[in-house]
Amino acid sequence: MQQSPGITAVAHAIQLAVAPVFLLSGIGAVLAVLTNRLSRIIDRGRTLEAQLATSPPDRAAKFQVELATLSRRAQLIGRAITLCTVTALLVCTVIATLFLGAFARFDASVPVALFFVAAMVAFFAGLLFFLREIFIATANLRIGPH
Repeated sequence: MQQSPGITAVAHAIQLAVAPVFLLSGIGAVLAVLTNRLSRIIDRGRTLEAQLATSPPDRAAKFQVELATLSRRAQLIGRAITLCTVTALLVCTVIATLFLGAFARFDASVPVALFFVAAMVAFFAGLLFFLREIFIATANLRIGPH
C-alpha cells in the first residue's frame, strides 16, 4: 500500500517537531522554578509587611530595605517569567509553522529559523534576568544569628 504524499509530509513534520516539543518541556521546567521563586518572594514580603506594622523604628528600617530588595527581585523574576513565556509561545509558533509548511507545501525554513532564533534570544534574556535575581538574592543572604 502506497502512502499519499500528504501523509508523508505530515509524518516528516511530526519528526521535525519532536525536538521543539522537548524544548517546550525544558522551558516549562524553568517556568516552574521561576514561579516557585516568585511565590517565595511574595510570601516573604507579606511576612515582612505584617511584622513592619508592629516593629520598633530601627527594626522597621531594616524591614524596609529588605522589602525594597524583595520588590526588585520580584520585578526581575516577573521579567524572566515573561520572556520565558514568550520563548514557549515562539517555540509553539515554530511547531505550527512546520505543520503549516507541510500542509500548504511551502518552504517554511526561513520563518522557522526566524522564530527559533527569536525564541533563543528571548530565552537568553529571560535567563539573564533570572541570573540577576539570583545574584541579588545571594548578595543579601543571611545565615545564622544577626
